[in-house]
Amino acid sequence: MNLDLSFYLAVFLRRLHYFIIIFALVSAAAIAAAFLLPPVYRANSVLLVESSQIPGALAAPTVQAQALEKLQTIQNRLMTRTNLLEIAQRLKVFRDMGKMTPDAIVEAMRQQTTITNSAGRGMATIMTVVFEGESGPVVAGVVNEYVTLILKEDVATRTERAENTVEFFNQEVDRLSGELDRMSARILDFQNKNADALPNTLQYRLGQQTLLQNNLATAESDIARNKDQKEQMIALFKATGQITGTTANQTPEARQLDQLRQQMNTYMATYSPTNPKVKQLQAQIDQLEAIVQAQQLPPDAAAAQMSPLDIQLATLDTQIKALETQRQQLLDQLAVLKDSIDRTPANQIALDALNRDYQNIQQQYNTAVARQAQAAAGEQIEVRSKGERISVVDAATVPDRPVKPNRVLIAGGGIIAGAGLGIAAIVLLELLNRAVRRPKDLIKAFGITPIATIPYMRTPSETMMRRSGFAAMLLVAVIGIPAIIYAVHVYYQPLDVLVGRVAAKIGINM
Repeated sequence: MNLDLSFYLAVFLRRLHYFIIIFALVSAAAIAAAFLLPPVYRANSVLLVESSQIPGALAAPTVQAQALEKLQTIQNRLMTRTNLLEIAQRLKVFRDMGKMTPDAIVEAMRQQTTITNSAGRGMATIMTVVFEGESGPVVAGVVNEYVTLILKEDVATRTERAENTVEFFNQEVDRLSGELDRMSARILDFQNKNADALPNTLQYRLGQQTLLQNNLATAESDIARNKDQKEQMIALFKATGQITGTTANQTPEARQLDQLRQQMNTYMATYSPTNPKVKQLQAQIDQLEAIVQAQQLPPDAAAAQMSPLDIQLATLDTQIKALETQRQQLLDQLAVLKDSIDRTPANQIALDALNRDYQNIQQQYNTAVARQAQAAAGEQIEVRSKGERISVVDAATVPDRPVKPNRVLIAGGGIIAGAGLGIAAIVLLELLNRAVRRPKDLIKAFGITPIATIPYMRTPSETMMRRSGFAAMLLVAVIGIPAIIYAVHVYYQPLDVLVGRVAAKIGINM
């Protein structure tokens, strides 16, 4: 393949005006932008999340959030519309704020603010706050305002969480204390209503039941014996007409009286009637005689006409009636005891349930009290700033030189880009041009070999018009384009804001 350099050079020279126009347009725009773009200053501050100064084994802090999570939360609260508007208006961050809407101010503040958080295993958690603007004192002031808000938010968050924790456990302790009082009242009320059937008195009531059963058996035995004696006495009287064996029917006082009389007969054989022992024994006999007489004789006058059989039967009936009354009382007492003993297992279950609930609430109360004390200690840790906190490692200072734009790079890049675009335009035009311009094109297109070729010759007027148009376009490119850029920058919107908006619309993060 033979490369015809002279032909391509001739083509380039023939289309040189395209190259110059494109080169001039791009270069002029780049140079104008390089000189018109405002300087951008950058200020930054570095913050560090410090660990708690009090060992967790001694006093666990109340606020135990992940450091990175804490920074992200504070960052979201920092970049609110209210904060950004307040900072921008107070520090006059933008030159033409009077022409900017609140939404535009907030959007510009967010675009010019960069906050990065870095954390890792075994590494410190760091936040870097960066702000870029047209004035060094302004960007330093904005960053310092950010840092102030971050530190204030950190203190407020930690203190609020600690106070809320303490308040929660105070309410929990009060609630559980009330639950304990209500449960104690329920237990006391249950014990009062079931005082006769409580589990702790079951053994005593079982013993009472055994004793009453024994007494009941004795009473029933005495009743049966007295009834048998009454029947035997009646049968003996009907058979013989006499009452024998009265000794067995005697009351204990009558039998004791007989014994004392026998003892008196023995004393009289030995002592005189004036002997103290005889007198004492006689007094006892007199006392017992009065008692026995009262037992044998009915209180009414009709009793004097009763026969000895009637007297004995009346005595037995009285004893039987007293024993039956005693028996009924024992039965009633046994019924009451049986009812209380039968209710004891159910009361045991109910009381155990109440006590179990009381113990559970008591355990919750003890835990709440312990956590209340822990929360109070944690609150003091946060109030005295001894817990995990954010501190400033590197404060923002006023920058002495702008960080961008790189005017030399913009201008140089524009010149190189203009040259490249000019050459590319010429190449593109040449690739699209299918006209016959060389002898080899005739041979290729028609298959004939020309004897000679005559080039196109322009007239002087055509040359003048061509050169005038080229000069006019060059003048527009060199003077008009920068003038338009300057007018847009001054009278419509600053180039940096305009470029930022365009970049945001096409998804480029400036």
